[in-house]
Amino acid sequence: MFHVNVEGAVFRDGKWLVIERSKKEGHAGGLLSLVGGTVDQEGFSANILERTVQREMFEEVGVKVKDEMIYVRNTSFILDDGSEVIDIVYLCELLDGEEAFIKSPDEVEAVYWLTSEEIIGHPDAPVWLIDSIKAAEAVMKVKA
Repeated sequence: MFHVNVEGAVFRDGKWLVIERSKKEGHAGGLLSLVGGTVDQEGFSANILERTVQREMFEEVGVKVKDEMIYVRNTSFILDDGSEVIDIVYLCELLDGEEAFIKSPDEVEAVYWLTSEEIIGHPDAPVWLIDSIKAAEAVMKVKA
């Protein structure tokens, strides 16, 4: 059985919202990441993926995103404990006036707004973040 994780790619003023994951995190601690987290079991539910992105954005960096999200990509990976994870990325837009900050220091070490080039060149940017940013950029070009 898979765990399901969702992430929100937020682009504003030429930069992406990324976090440095807390070093306390079991997976990818200290690395750059999009904001996101695990989908909770809810039984019968609608829009669970999108609501999870909204919940994680608010819990981790204190922002609200619009209900309309655009699917970017999905991947899978295996955690150190052998658990299999499906990861789904959505392109999101902040509500007007929202500003990200470290709301959950147990999960977030720092909040950054970085260009694609800054992310690609960053020593703490894992390949899956870089690939997600490139995929989100491709979706934005199609959307434009």
